[in-house]
Amino acid sequence: MKTFKKLSLIFSVFLITFFGEIAFNFACGPEMDPFDYYPTYFHNNVQGDEYASFAYNQMVYLYNDRDFETEARVNGHEWARYLGVKKDDVIDAMYNVDSATSVLLKAFSKQTFKKFPDSLRKNQFLTKLSKHANASKYFHFAKSCEPYIAVNFDYWNVKQKDSLAMIQKGCDALDSINKVGSDSFLKLRYAFQAQRIFRYAGDFAQADSTYNQLIKNTKSNSAIKGWSLALHAGSVANNNESAYLFSRVFDNNPEKRVLAYKNYRYQQSDLNEVLKYAKNDSEKATILAVNGFGKPDYNLNTLKAVYKLNPKSLLNGALLVREVNKLEEKLIQNSEVAKDFFAVYTERCDDEINRDSIASVGLSNLKNIKTFALQLASDKKYPQPQLGILTAAYLSWMEKKDALADSYLQKLNPAKLPERLHDQYRIIDLLIKARNIKKGNDFNEDKLVPTLKWLDKKRFSENAKKPAHENYYDWGDAENRFTKTTRNFYQQILAPAYLKKGDTAKAALAMLKGDARHKSYIKRFRFKQISYQTTMFWQKRLTPRIMGQLERYRSTKGRTGMDLLLAMSSKSVDNDDFYELYGTTYLRQHRYSSALKMLNKISPRYKHPFNNDWLLNDSTYFSNPFTENINDYPKKHVGLKEAFNKKTFAKQMLRLQQLTVNDKKNAAVYYYKMANAVYQTGYFGNSWFLISYDWDTYDNNLPVKQAFEMDFKKAYTAKKWYAKARSLSKDVNFKAKCTFMMAKCAQQEIVRDNEIGYYPHDRSYKIFMNENYNNPYFKELKANYSKTPFYQVASSECSYLKDFITVK
Repeated sequence: MKTFKKLSLIFSVFLITFFGEIAFNFACGPEMDPFDYYPTYFHNNVQGDEYASFAYNQMVYLYNDRDFETEARVNGHEWARYLGVKKDDVIDAMYNVDSATSVLLKAFSKQTFKKFPDSLRKNQFLTKLSKHANASKYFHFAKSCEPYIAVNFDYWNVKQKDSLAMIQKGCDALDSINKVGSDSFLKLRYAFQAQRIFRYAGDFAQADSTYNQLIKNTKSNSAIKGWSLALHAGSVANNNESAYLFSRVFDNNPEKRVLAYKNYRYQQSDLNEVLKYAKNDSEKATILAVNGFGKPDYNLNTLKAVYKLNPKSLLNGALLVREVNKLEEKLIQNSEVAKDFFAVYTERCDDEINRDSIASVGLSNLKNIKTFALQLASDKKYPQPQLGILTAAYLSWMEKKDALADSYLQKLNPAKLPERLHDQYRIIDLLIKARNIKKGNDFNEDKLVPTLKWLDKKRFSENAKKPAHENYYDWGDAENRFTKTTRNFYQQILAPAYLKKGDTAKAALAMLKGDARHKSYIKRFRFKQISYQTTMFWQKRLTPRIMGQLERYRSTKGRTGMDLLLAMSSKSVDNDDFYELYGTTYLRQHRYSSALKMLNKISPRYKHPFNNDWLLNDSTYFSNPFTENINDYPKKHVGLKEAFNKKTFAKQMLRLQQLTVNDKKNAAVYYYKMANAVYQTGYFGNSWFLISYDWDTYDNNLPVKQAFEMDFKKAYTAKKWYAKARSLSKDVNFKAKCTFMMAKCAQQEIVRDNEIGYYPHDRSYKIFMNENYNNPYFKELKANYSKTPFYQVASSECSYLKDFITVK
């Protein structure tokens, strides 16, 4: 049974991958992108693509499932050399045919080839094959084996394999070996076909016999020997020996490297026992590296051991870059403004993390890794010793030792660096220079522009084949490294730097620029092509003053350098979206006349502010903010004709504001109506969407970060206007209403736990209710207005007031 379990994993056309991807599902929220879950600037393929599939990623089993080489290219090369034809013609005939052509090729012979369509007859490989009797027979035989090997498994329709027919095919392959004379090329392939089909038929004895007698000791450099070894390794009973054999496939067959790695890991072998099978230091280094690729924790010891055993191996670069990426994950924290939806969401659910401890361990490892990197550079045994210098420079930047980082870069001649290393050099140089953007520093930002334009070309090239109007999020894209680097630079570094300088407008443009994936400045607000973090920045952080500055940035006339680069990104914001947001920022400040001026600039055809057609038919967003409610829930909604939008809301509020001045006799009523409207635009109201663009169940439990949230979360202005209305009125029942509403506003001021309890026995629930029982306005209401008609109604309908009366 153990042998059968192993064999179910072996070989490309029959392999059912046992680990495709391990995605971590968060109990409290959605999945984050496994290829974009921490800020990174050190590309995980800077050392080359040889081992890129094994780059560090704690969220997936493998960074990608692609081998450095392909079976098609390797096999195509061997056949091309054997027959003296073009490799591409071999690949086209063997691997790139449609089903109809595949049927034709199964009947391939010298005679049938004459009847093939011209497109196939022009293929050099098939032409040469038709003239080579033995090769033609082998090709025909290999095609006849395909139905037994390339099986699509279906749980609902399990097809029993024809073991007898398969064993006969294996015997036919063995017979054919004696018919090709001294042709070692075809002999090896017939032997492999026999071994493979015996194995799939379940005749393990014949399969092993074929391998040991006809393949194992064959003097050949053909990749077929590695493919055969992979089959054999899966049937070896000793897990440690099996793991060793797979490490040999990993080392010698780049087209089967992922397969070998998965099966090595599957063995769950003892590393020390596996090492005993190694015949030399190079083999030991490979075993240690393969084992190390599966370690998510800091693992410098493995890197040092591999380097000591085989300092020239490219495995050293792959392992070194993995350690750097681990440091990035642990030490580079997301900037507050650059946290994406998943980072924000999961922060609410995560247990308290001891970041000081993580940083301490990380910095200790950083120093050790930097020491090793400098040794790799000075020894000059590794093929690209410059990688060590670049690593030391980057790690110094992570330590905020910019002068030291720059001194390392000065040791390199960028013009002589290989392309990947040169790219990384430019990124590190950019990071070092960007730290100069701070208040009181006269650093010329334009020095960054050439590198930023180069990064633009790189990321635009990565996204060239993607549709220009696609949704921003491209979940699971492992290869868009420059896209992420550029976005991270603008949003994690540049935008926070501008904020510290007090330049929010430039920070907003940097956030927007970071999201650009195409050269054209399409209207990305309208087409949802900006990230969550940029959306939140623009919709929550901007004020009328900042919007005014951004309005001026929309004209690029006379701008140069960094100003021009950032200003150009403002073109991606649709004119209607811009002025809708501009008007909203005025609504938040209760400057209704100015809000109307901006909202009037929106075209008549502009859709709902949420830019979602389905919302136009959702009665949840049809509300009258001037309604009077004793209870916040259930929320009261109206029909489409009675509903207020931002413009009609601004008009009515402006009218009421003017009446408080022009009709002082009834000013109390106007203040009361305005207070009701402002209260209803809060988190707890029926018209929250008039001043906010998002709402979730956590909003009122989170601290106030933006000025408008004093109204949205704490009902600050509503409480003030209710108090004003009460002070201007002599009507006792009216005063009771104002006092009750002030109590509701005060209730919103109660500091709540991030996870407030919903049941009476919860501690957080008890704290909330205790604060509520001590509401000063409930006390006033009971003491001064208990005889009013309104009090009688409110005390019977409002459970909080009822509880207050009962407790007191």
